[in-house]
Amino acid sequence: MNIVDEKTIQVRWNFGRLIGRRFSDHSVQSDIKLWPFAVAKGPADKPQIIVKYKGEKKQFYPEEISSMILTKMKEIAETYLDCPVKNAVVTVPAYFNDAQRRATKDAGVIAGLNVMRIMDEPTAAAVAYGFDKISISSDKTTDEKKVFIFDLGGGTFDVSLLVIKNGVFEVKATAGDTHLGGEDFDDRLVNYFLEEFKRKHNLDISGNPRALRRLRSNCERAKRNLSFSTNTVVEVDSLYEGIDFSSRISQAKFEELNMDLFMRCMQLVEKCLEDASTEKTSIDVVVLVGGSTRIPKVQQLLNNYFDGNGKKISKGINPDEAVAYGATVQAAKLSGQGSREVEDMVLLDVTPLSLGIEVTGGVMSVVIPRNTPIPTKKKKVFTTHNDNDTRVKFPVFEGERTQTKDNYLLGKFTLSGITPAPRHVPNLDVCFEIDANGILNVSAKDRSSGHKKKMIVTNKEARLSNEVIKKIIQDAERYRAEDEECRRKYEAKNSLERYAYRMKNVMKNNSIVDTLPFVTKMEIEDAIQETLSWVEDNQFPEVSESESRMEELKSICAPLDNI
Repeated sequence: MNIVDEKTIQVRWNFGRLIGRRFSDHSVQSDIKLWPFAVAKGPADKPQIIVKYKGEKKQFYPEEISSMILTKMKEIAETYLDCPVKNAVVTVPAYFNDAQRRATKDAGVIAGLNVMRIMDEPTAAAVAYGFDKISISSDKTTDEKKVFIFDLGGGTFDVSLLVIKNGVFEVKATAGDTHLGGEDFDDRLVNYFLEEFKRKHNLDISGNPRALRRLRSNCERAKRNLSFSTNTVVEVDSLYEGIDFSSRISQAKFEELNMDLFMRCMQLVEKCLEDASTEKTSIDVVVLVGGSTRIPKVQQLLNNYFDGNGKKISKGINPDEAVAYGATVQAAKLSGQGSREVEDMVLLDVTPLSLGIEVTGGVMSVVIPRNTPIPTKKKKVFTTHNDNDTRVKFPVFEGERTQTKDNYLLGKFTLSGITPAPRHVPNLDVCFEIDANGILNVSAKDRSSGHKKKMIVTNKEARLSNEVIKKIIQDAERYRAEDEECRRKYEAKNSLERYAYRMKNVMKNNSIVDTLPFVTKMEIEDAIQETLSWVEDNQFPEVSESESRMEELKSICAPLDNI
C-alpha cells in the first residue's frame, strides 16, 4: 500500500479529557487540581485553557488546542509527502458521545482539514491487526476470527469485540470509559508522592503548578520504568522551596495504588462480552492497543481472564501505532487509492448508547438500541396525546434507563402543522439517522399533512457529560429490575388507556350503539369516563391495579366487543 500517493493522513491525540465537556463536570473539576495548567469557565459552561503568550494571558477552547496539534501534524505530513494534505481520518475513543465527535470534527475544520471519517480507535486497531494478517498470509483464509480489542491509552479506555471474515470487520459490541487511562495512573503516583513530601517536610505543594508539573513528569517516567523493572526512583531537584525530593517505589506498590482502576478495566471487558452474548473461551485473539497495555499487571489480568497461558494475547503490532495504521488503511479505502485488499474491506461499527424519544409519562421510547451497527437509519411511528393537537414536541435522549429523567437530553424540536384529529389517530413518522462518523440527525413527519421537521444535534444542545457516561451502563444494570417494573407499569396503564379511548370512539361513532339499552349505554359511558379520570390521576399505578381496572372495564364494555 503506497500511502505517499493518497495525500490523506490519520491524526490522533490524547485530548479526550476536555473536548466536548462542560467546565462544571465533576471529572473536569477533579482533574483541574492535578493539572499543571489553569482551566477557566468559558461561555455556555465550556472549559477554556489559560496560557501565557508573549506576556499576555490567553484562553483557548479544547477544540482550538486540538486544531493546533492537527495543524502541526498536517505540516509534518506535507513536508514528508512534498504535496498539500487536505483530507484526514481522525480516530476517537469508541465511547465518545455525539458532542465529543462533533467537537473533534470541528477541530479538524479549524485546522483546514476535510475530515473524511471519524473512526473509533478499537475498530482502527482491529483493522490494523486484520489487514496485517491478510497482508502476510499466503493462503488468504476465510475462517471467521473473533478479535477482542483492549485499548488502554493515556486518557481513555475502550474495549470492542469484532468478527473478521472475508474482509468484513463487524463490531459486535463496545464498552469503555472516557475517563480511565494512563493519566489516572499518573494521578495516583502524584498523590502518593504529594502525601510523602507533606509527611516528610510538613509542606503542601498541591497548589504550586510548577512543582506539580515537575513531579508529574517524573511520575510518568517512573510509570514507564515500572513496566520493565521491579522498582524505580523518583528524583526531583529543588522540588519546592529548594528542597530536593527522592523516593523509591516498587512495581507492587504501583499495582496496589491502581488495582481498583485495573479491575474497572476487567469489568468493562466482561460487560462487552456479555453485550455481545459471547463466551470468553470463543475469543481467538486479544489485541493490545495503547501505551498503558505495557503495564505487566494489566497483561497478567487479561492473560488470567482469557486463557491463562498467554496464547491469545497478541503483541504482534505496536500498541502505539496500531490505531494510526488502521486509520491509514481506512483513509486509503476512502480515497480510492488502496490495494485490492483495502478496496474489498468493509467496516461495520456500532453505536455505544441507545437513542430515543420521550413519550407520555417521561418514558424513553428507544428508536436505535445500543450496539446497533452504523451507519444506520431507523424509523418509528409516534402519535398525539390530546385531541386535535397540531403541534408535538420531540425531546431526543440518549441512555439506557426507562425514565428519561435518568438519561441525557440531546436536544428537542417541535413538529407543527399536524392535521387536527382525535388523540392517537395521527401517524407521526420519526426517523433517526446515524452517519458513518456516529453523528445523529433526527426528523419527524406527519403522514396526513406532509409537514416535516428536522433536527441536527449540535454542540450547542445540552447533551451527555463525559463524567457520567461511564455510569450509564452500570446504572442500567443496577436498576434493571426497577426499570423493568416501571416499564410493566407503563405498558399496563397504557393498554388500559388505549382500550378506554377505543371504547369511547366506538360509543361516539358507531350507529349500532343506538340499539343498546339506555341503562347499558350510561353504564359504559360512566365506566369509560371513570377509567380515564383514574388514568389521569395515577401516573404510575401498580400493574395489578391497571390490570384489575382493565378486567372491570372489559366486563362492562362486553356488549361492544363485537362492534
